[in-house]
Amino acid sequence: MAPKKTILIVDDHPLVREGLKSILKPATEYEVIGQAGRAREALDLVKSLQPDLVLLDLSLPDRSGLEICREIRNISPPTRILIVSMHSKVDYIVKAFQAGATGYMTKESATERLLKGIEHVLSGEYFMDGAVSQAVVRKLMQTPEKEMKITDAAYDTLTPREQEIMVLLAEGNSAKEAAAKLFISPKTAENHRTNIMNKLGLHSTLELVRYAARLGLVDVDLWKEGSVYGLRVAGCGLRRSMVD
Repeated sequence: MAPKKTILIVDDHPLVREGLKSILKPATEYEVIGQAGRAREALDLVKSLQPDLVLLDLSLPDRSGLEICREIRNISPPTRILIVSMHSKVDYIVKAFQAGATGYMTKESATERLLKGIEHVLSGEYFMDGAVSQAVVRKLMQTPEKEMKITDAAYDTLTPREQEIMVLLAEGNSAKEAAAKLFISPKTAENHRTNIMNKLGLHSTLELVRYAARLGLVDVDLWKEGSVYGLRVAGCGLRRSMVD
């Protein structure tokens, strides 16, 4: 039997935390291992518990949720972050992904959408509610390169295996899918992914896509709406797929 995926809930409203916990209780594959209502408490729990996933509200009383995203990525790189927020503006969502979030949904989303989002994020994919997905992807693709804070020289620090995995990830494969294609364990692929992101100074897979595109390793045009391959964002996870 596979071990349960561990989840930390971070929200300053106790009723919201209890509501999220109640939604997750019937899902036997998940275990809520902690709750926090403030940023400092949340970061301490991430450091000590190393959860697989953090459900994070961006509106905390003591720190910016975007700052917390960045710190979580530094403290525990393998930990995924799914934002559950009242904010639905595209610019705000884009900043969340650039800060290291791996999923984003609003608090108005249905229960089944939350469970679907958790499933996608924990499998190494991106997740967004469909209403804002295309707009967010377009905005991310238009982000000025100077904001990425990356250099071509960083690519040379990657090992041949890391370069191989980087391309697979940039093409939209999850770490698990990359592992299957390279005949290595998912754990090894995830470790390579963490090393790649650290060496390149990147905080999200979408940043990795843009970095790889700038080096000519992947074709950004193939990721845009209406191309042969692209980001499937019709209210589900972001992944490489055939577009109708």
